[in-house]
Parts: sequence; C-alpha cells; structure tokens
Amino acid sequence: MTRTSHHWRFFRSGGFDQARIDTPADLAALRTLDQKLWTALACPVNGLEFDARTLTYIDSDKDGRIRAPELLAAVDWALARLASPGVLFKDEGLPLSALADNDEGRALAAAARRLLANLDKPEATTLSVADTDDLARVFPPQKPNGDGLLPATMTDDDVLKAAIADIITAQGAETDRSGEPATSEERINAFFEQADTLLAWQARGADAALMPLGDATTDAVAALNAVRAKIDDYFTRVRLAAFDPRAGALMNGDEALLVQLATQDLATGNDAAGLPLANVAAGRDLPLVDGLNPAWRERVEAFREKVVTPLLGERAALTAAEWASLSATFAAHQAWLAERPAQAIDLLEPARVRALADSDIKEKLLALVADDKAVAAEAEGLLDVDRLVRFQKNLVTLLNNFISFREFYTQREKAVFQAGTLFLDGKSCDLVVRVNDLAKHSAIAGNSGTYLVYCECTRPGTAQKMTIVAAITAGDSGNITVGRNGIFYDRNGADWDAHVIKLIEHPISVREAFWTPYRRIGKMIGDQMQKMAASRDKAMEEKSAASVTASAAHVESAPAAAPAAPATPPAPPFDIAKFAGIFAAIGLAIGAIGTALAAVAAGFLQLLWWQMPLALLGVVLLISGPSMVLAWFKLRKRNLGPLLDANGWAVNTSARINIAFGTALTQLAKLPEGAERAISDPYAAKKSGWVTLLVVAAIAAIGWWGYTHGWF
Repeated sequence: MTRTSHHWRFFRSGGFDQARIDTPADLAALRTLDQKLWTALACPVNGLEFDARTLTYIDSDKDGRIRAPELLAAVDWALARLASPGVLFKDEGLPLSALADNDEGRALAAAARRLLANLDKPEATTLSVADTDDLARVFPPQKPNGDGLLPATMTDDDVLKAAIADIITAQGAETDRSGEPATSEERINAFFEQADTLLAWQARGADAALMPLGDATTDAVAALNAVRAKIDDYFTRVRLAAFDPRAGALMNGDEALLVQLATQDLATGNDAAGLPLANVAAGRDLPLVDGLNPAWRERVEAFREKVVTPLLGERAALTAAEWASLSATFAAHQAWLAERPAQAIDLLEPARVRALADSDIKEKLLALVADDKAVAAEAEGLLDVDRLVRFQKNLVTLLNNFISFREFYTQREKAVFQAGTLFLDGKSCDLVVRVNDLAKHSAIAGNSGTYLVYCECTRPGTAQKMTIVAAITAGDSGNITVGRNGIFYDRNGADWDAHVIKLIEHPISVREAFWTPYRRIGKMIGDQMQKMAASRDKAMEEKSAASVTASAAHVESAPAAAPAAPATPPAPPFDIAKFAGIFAAIGLAIGAIGTALAAVAAGFLQLLWWQMPLALLGVVLLISGPSMVLAWFKLRKRNLGPLLDANGWAVNTSARINIAFGTALTQLAKLPEGAERAISDPYAAKKSGWVTLLVVAAIAAIGWWGYTHGWF
C-alpha cells in the first residue's frame, strides 16, 4: 500500500472503489494516487462526447489517444498558472484575477487582455469558452498569428494574392489558425524549386539539334506520336506477311470482325479503329493518301502534312526505311520530352510558372511568412489562454470520466463515452456507444456479458451516418430482431433513424430467464405443429397433382371418337393385421400416457390443500430455476470494460453493471402516474363460453372430490 500525506476519499460503485476529485488538493496530489486505482489509463480522442479542442491540447504527442502521463501533465500545467485553482471546479468562466502572479500567469494575463481587445471587450474581467470558440476572432485572418502559414488574406497586394492561390493549387493547402487555406515556407520553396527545374528543362529545348523543324517541331512530334504505334504495327504485319505467305490474309484482320462491321452503321468509321492502318501485303509500302483505314485517315493526313512533306517532300506512300529515318530524326527531341520533370507545378500553365519565377514574388512571400513567425510567442500566448479557458471548464469533467467513472455511475450527467439515447421496442437505452469498426468492436464487446444491439444510424435529410451499439440491461429482448427500426437521440438532441444490423445475445433480466423455458417449449411445439401442417398440406398437394396428372394422361390416350371415363384403379385389399398392429401401438401409447397422468393426478389429489400450491411452485422452480440461477450469475458479471476497450479505451478495472444499476440504464415503457386506463379492449380475442364451462366444471369436480375426502 502506497502511503501519501493527502487524505483521499473514495466511493464504491460498480463493484470497485473510485477516487473522488472534489478539491484543488485532490488535483495537486493526483500524481501520488496509485495508477492501479485509476479506472482507466487511456482513452481515444475521437468518438467521445467531449470538447475536441480540449482533447487536442491534452494529446501532446498527437497520436489520437489520451494517456495517464498526458492527463497529469495537463493538470500540472493548469495548476502552475492559477492562483485560485478552485475555479477549475466552477462553471462560471475564467476570471483574470484567478491567474497566478508568476511569469506564466503574467504572460497569460497579458495575452488575455490582447484577446479581449481583439474581441472588442477590453473592459471584461472574465473569459469563457464561448469567447474562444471561433478561432477567426482569436486570430483575425488578415493579421499575423505566428503559425508560419500564409493565407491570401494576409496581404492587400492582388499580385501576391494570386501567387498564393497558384501555390495552393500546385502544392495543396494547409489550414491557418484563422481557418483560412494557406501555404507555408516549405511549400513556397518547393514551388519555386520546381519552377526552376522546369525552366531549366525548357531552356535545353532551345538546342537546334532537338528542333529539326524549328518552331514547327512541337506540332510535328505530336502528329508523329499520334500514329507511331499504328505505323509500327503496320510495318510489323508487312514483315510477317513476307516471312510466311500464309500470314498475309490473317494480318488484315479476323474475317468474323469484318462480317460484324458489315452489319453496323459505319458513318464515323471509328468501329474499324482496331483493324490495320492499310491493307497488308508482303513488301508493301504504307499508303498516305488512298487505301487508308477510315478511322485513322485524319491523323495520317496530319502526319503527312507536318512530318513527311517538310522532311521528305510530297509522298503518296511511305517505305519502312523512310519511316525509320523519320523516327530517328525526332529521337533526340523524344528523349528530351521523356526527361520532362513530372511535378505538381504542371497544374499551372508554363507561361504562368515562368512569370512567377522571373519576378521577386518568392522573396515577398517569404518576407510575409517571416512577419507571421515574428509574433509566434504572442500567438502562443493566445493559444495558452484558450487552453486554460477550456481546462477550467472541462478538465475536472474529464478526470471524473477517466480516473473514476463518476459521471456514469452517479447518473448526474451522461459519461463522455455515452453517445445518446436509443428508443427501441418500448425501451430507452442510455448506455449507447459510438462504433468505428463493427467487426472489431463486436469481437471484443461480446465479452461484456451484456445484450448488445448494433444499429446503423442515418440523419434524416442529410448524408450523415454512424454506427452505435446499445446495451439492453433491463426488461427482455421482446421483439428485437435484426431489421427492426428505432430512433436515436444524440447528445445534442438531434434525432437519427436507427436500423438494427447485429445482435449479441446475453441474459437481460431474471424475469426474462423465468419465462425463457416456457417460451422455448411453446416455440418448439408451435414449430412442430407448423411442420406437421406443412407436411400434411404438401402431401395433399402432391396427391392431388398426381391424380390430376393421371386423369390428364388417360384423357389424352383415349380415342377421340368415344372418350371413356378414366378407369378407377382397384383399391388395395384391407390388411386387417396391419391396422390391428397400428391400433394396438396407439392404444399402448395412450394407455401409458393416461396411466402416467393418472398417477400424477392421483398423487397431486392425495396432497393436503396447503401442499398443492407448494407442489405447483416446485414444478415451476424445477423448470425455470436453472435458467434463473444461470442468468443471475451472468448478470452479476456484466462488465462495461470490454464495451469501451473495443473502442480503444484502456479500462483498468472490472466496471460492473449489476442488476440494480442495469435497471437504471434501460427504462421500460410504463403509463404515467395517475393516468386513466380503460381495461376493456373491443378488439381483444373473444373467449368461447364452453371453455369457461369446462374450467368451472373442473373446479367444481375437484371441490366436490375434496369435500368427500374430508379436505374441509
């Protein structure tokens, strides 16, 4: 046992001791509290019903999880800056008078006064979360804020605004503290480095060896590349036709494809694009005017006009050697094109990139970034003010949902992991948790021993979706099945359509366990009766179908002139021995059952009148007792831990949900106190009079028999 000078107080709930965090002294001594006594040691940042910015401040390593050391560091940070830590337990905002008279406190006080001036509240003496919710008011987008990011709103120069927009387009946007899209020093430098690389590559293109046609080279290369693969394909087919005469016809395309094309509308000619460029024959040149594939005519004409004619003169056909020569002429230019750097800056026009690179815009933008970074200390002070304001409002609440589950077990407020309330099948469930990964969560949460209902929720009129899991901890499963619909109300009161998609079944209550055996027996009897009825109905249907088929066959086979009535097959002879055996077996079974019932009835009637209720109670306990005892033991072991661990928590204890507490978490439908209720139901099932007569006669017979045997 760890000794400490602080007097800790604990409360017991959920089957374990939980520390109370009620005073500043409790906060100051928090590091001395053995972490084995903490209810949780870690929790996720996402999926909690809690202020997201407070969690971001506490998550110092930005890994998406709050751990015990980070929480302790947050407490120490707040205590070091407060002269009156008692404000952490109040919900009245942060008075500036509560700040400590030390370097940290004085720096915060100065930053708070600057913030109040930005908010046009220079005379205010208290700050609240509402004052800092909108970061655009804390950090106006037109003023430096120390984060090193540069939004377009930071300058009035339209040229610089356009440059910032271009850099964001090419390099992507970051989010400034004011919420505006912005760029950074790193991205500005990367942009201009890419611009220099692109301009250097373009400068190499001025070499005459790379431009055989001068300024027309670019268009010529584009025209050549548009038909390069198809011309290579043509001359390869020509060589194959020369290699083997049998290949000549095959190289011109599949005959089945030509037949198919003949049945189509070929107005555009594009359907023939897969056929060779021209008719293939051994040793044949490529025609450039007549005999071309219609789908390629325009591209070949552009190639002839921009490449062949300037270099070879007018040509009606192109030889394989001439094609190789043309390709070699542009080989150097093609290699230069292949060396073009692939960069994000390609999103901009080359002329715009050159204009930016040839100006002094880079230096001006970096100067603006330097101006922004110059106020980093002042801006961090404003962030520290926001941090302390949020800690003042939320830190103790988080402690009471982390070191203890005080909010959950006292039911004063919903815990941070409770997402809202699910209404389903005449119940309202308060233990509802958000689920990020259904398969992962259900694999772990099943160990909680709790009846779980997974629902997919959609917000009416929006595209919002989320998955939740609700624990049913009172009543019974009723008519809850996959496919049922309910309504989910989140912590803000917004309603969502809830659709049941998965169930994990566990005992819900002892009352449900009492009726479970009878429901199973009733279900079994009902299923068997349905099977027997279905089997009988199927047999009758098959017999009728066979009779109709036989009659139809007989009619078809009879002469048309004199149709005769279908012959009735002779009835099989009556086997009296067979039926005698059946009747004997049935008689023995009925006799055995009757004897057993008679023995039970005789034994029951021999009991004294006060023993009969006890005997009936014994029979009921014999049937329902095992189910109730098993359910009672399971209900005592229901555990909140796996339900939260499946979401990334590190629950440090067995947080029980006993029967009494489970009744508080799930509310059942009941009439309001003092409500009037009409007992008569005009649509209730009518009871037959003969049933009542039989019941009255049976009671009278038993009474008479008892009277004659001296019961009374």
